[in-house]
Amino acid sequence: MNRKKLSRLFPLFMVLVIFLSGCVRRTASGKPYGWVYDNLAVPTQHLLLWLSQQLGNNLGWAIILITFIVRLILMPIMVNQSRKSTIQQEKMASIQPYMTEIQKRSKEAKTQDEQMEANQEMMALYKDNNISMTGGIGCLPLLVQMPIFAALYAAIQYSPELSSSYFMGINLGNKSFALTALTFVIYAAQGYMSMIGLSPEQKKQMQSMLLISPIMTAGITYVSPAGLGLYFFVGGIFACLQTLVIIFMRPRIKKKVAADLEEHPIKTPVRKTKPVTNDGEVENKQATMHNNNRQRNAGKQRHHNNE
Repeated sequence: MNRKKLSRLFPLFMVLVIFLSGCVRRTASGKPYGWVYDNLAVPTQHLLLWLSQQLGNNLGWAIILITFIVRLILMPIMVNQSRKSTIQQEKMASIQPYMTEIQKRSKEAKTQDEQMEANQEMMALYKDNNISMTGGIGCLPLLVQMPIFAALYAAIQYSPELSSSYFMGINLGNKSFALTALTFVIYAAQGYMSMIGLSPEQKKQMQSMLLISPIMTAGITYVSPAGLGLYFFVGGIFACLQTLVIIFMRPRIKKKVAADLEEHPIKTPVRKTKPVTNDGEVENKQATMHNNNRQRNAGKQRHHNNE
């Protein structure tokens, strides 16, 4: 399941990297142009310069203020998404024994039909119990922020005023290893916080995904101007606050899921193929038909020999 999640996140990462480049082109004289630059970067440059004038000619504080406004607007959406994801996690924990049994049969399958049947049972287990195969992961906050990423990237990258500005001794137009490290730490801390209150089985499942988000975000921060890294770092602080909200909500979510399970018990898929009994008698209809065919063929062979 972790590999499936990774396969879904990787294309989003690649799209984000491409989009961050802004699709900005340059003329022969080096002047930037293009739809992204004209419609996103230039207005963002004017906004940042105006905000910096209101904040003591400090572009770093202007970027932080923009980050604060964007994340404040997105906070209800992201908290709601995290709440839904937490509900899915609790439901996943409730069906874990059934998942383990199906996964075991899937690994031990000797034929393609047995493998397919186990996969169908797994899908039915998810569907019948209203559990998302993606674990409640959504892309809306990322999609909403992508134009902001591109606007800030192009604005800082292609503005002489912004690229030569400093904040806390950091050149906002150049790469910053310090901001890259801080971004990695803040998102790693957020990932660690997200595991608080989970069962050991859930923690084990999430361990392989724990560093993916920090590594991806730190990677984008490293190849981007420090101004964008500052946006990511402050966004990581908001992500930690959002996780704290979910930590306080988790006990109530657990009670709600438990109450729902009492009212609507877990639905287990019906196996199409029945197991072999201890006496060695095959109860499967397909196996019975196969035995009948063998008996008929044996009768025909005896009749042929008698002739």
